[in-house]
Amino acid sequence: MSKIYSYIKFIIKSTNQHGVHSPFVYDLTTTCFYKKNNPLNYRLIKKYQNNLLKNKSKIKVTDFGADSKVFKSNLRAINRVAKYAGINSKRANLLSEIINYFEPKSILEIGTSLGIGTTALHVGNPNAKITTLEGCLNTAGVAKKQFEHFSFQNIDVVTGEFSKTLSNLKFEKPLDMVYFDGNHQKTATLEYFQHCLQFINNESFFIFDDIHWSREMESAWEEIKKHPKVKVTIDTFQWGIVFFRKEQEKEHFIIRV
Repeated sequence: MSKIYSYIKFIIKSTNQHGVHSPFVYDLTTTCFYKKNNPLNYRLIKKYQNNLLKNKSKIKVTDFGADSKVFKSNLRAINRVAKYAGINSKRANLLSEIINYFEPKSILEIGTSLGIGTTALHVGNPNAKITTLEGCLNTAGVAKKQFEHFSFQNIDVVTGEFSKTLSNLKFEKPLDMVYFDGNHQKTATLEYFQHCLQFINNESFFIFDDIHWSREMESAWEEIKKHPKVKVTIDTFQWGIVFFRKEQEKEHFIIRV
């Protein structure tokens, strides 16, 4: 019920490109959010998803984050995980458009799952170096096989609890983009956010998945918006997008996508 209430508030407060007065956000909205530019990318993402949806093998999934709202058992069929726990086609396509728009060269993904989101990141910019973290060894194993099957390059899958793997990561250059999709709890989300701030540059951006998942995730999102290094934030209901551009005024936008 709380998520339904949050969505009603979002619909009331949200706008489209006509309510956006920032040139930076207006261009992002009109030439990225509302434009479909890469049909070949969409087909590849769909092909990747369909390959998983045909796989009825079962794996034991270890959940380190918030409990699943769909699954009651840790023994799960891969096709059901892909259907209910993976990013859907619409959001995967949009994610690839965002990556294509900004062309980040170094990407960190926190929460690989079966790799559908990773695929969207990859097809958005095949030349990007992607480091993706997954807590569950079995889930990561499926994703690795999928990446090999589709001949995806420049993807490094790191397994283990995020708090440990994050602290061990070293990057030669700043991260251009971080996609947070691995632990829908306030404390963990803020911990990962604070840790990743050390890797940003002026053009970096973060995407937080499921910011309206729960009251505590909404609370985490509010704290992130207020952080002094954060300049521009966009709430699309499903995602919270964060920019650190020092030349921008601090502004928050609620946009229907």
